[in-house]
Amino acid sequence: MKKLIDYIKEAEKKKIAIGHFNVSDTEGLWAVFRAAKNLNVPVIIGVSEGERDFIGVKQIRALVTSLREEFDYPIFLNADHTYSLERVKEVVDAGFDAVIFDGSQLPLLENIKITRQCVNYAKSKNSGILVEGELGYIGKSSEMLDTLPAGAEVDISTITKVSEAKRFVLESGVDLFSPAVGNIHGMLKNAPDPRLHIDRIREIYKACDVPLVLHGGSGIVDEDFTAAVAAGVAIVHINTELRLAYRTGLRKSLQGDLEEVAPYKFMKEPVINMQQVVEKRLKLFNGL
Repeated sequence: MKKLIDYIKEAEKKKIAIGHFNVSDTEGLWAVFRAAKNLNVPVIIGVSEGERDFIGVKQIRALVTSLREEFDYPIFLNADHTYSLERVKEVVDAGFDAVIFDGSQLPLLENIKITRQCVNYAKSKNSGILVEGELGYIGKSSEMLDTLPAGAEVDISTITKVSEAKRFVLESGVDLFSPAVGNIHGMLKNAPDPRLHIDRIREIYKACDVPLVLHGGSGIVDEDFTAAVAAGVAIVHINTELRLAYRTGLRKSLQGDLEEVAPYKFMKEPVINMQQVVEKRLKLFNGL
């Protein structure tokens, strides 16, 4: 089977994007896997520090690996938003396919320094793991929001600058790069999410010459996704939409039968809900 970087490069060439979906348990994992398999497209499973603490670092790696081997399927594992070198080392040693060091709230030079340390450690282990860096703050929480995350850089005057992006990528040595281009983590409850700055995505892609990753995909309008992928985005992250589908399905299932106590029965609805969300997004990202 090809490596993750090969699928990413293929997506770049075809002007499509690989879907990256965060999970917190096996229900989410099965929902994402079944959706991708139904459409026959590669997919990335994401786990934040909190999510992998809940599932277990080695456990989620074993689960994803088992699906890849049993079904001979291109499903990959990314350690999403990792905030220290120590925790980057943890997932490199565990055999993840990719990791992002999130230094977006650090000064530029400090961000470059620690990201470079992460890259050096990964390469010293000859692990083949892809290291992603991030420049520009878009918030942290994948949840329903009343207002924009404090300090989120969504305005044209505050989003990631092309010159700084180019310097960051060159000096850090990252394989993948995620900028702030109007995207935010989470979804606004009573208002549409900000629109993406497509021209800035295109400019950053041309200047940096590495695949771009769009975080905070939940809540973005379809036409912005399509335009962002055409401009150079090769991976799109979705989390909040899945969490919302999970909660909605679970609430419906439990209210439908208040006496049911078998988890494998009342968890069917959340899995179906999440799978539908994933399939819809994968169709869009892959032009299906």
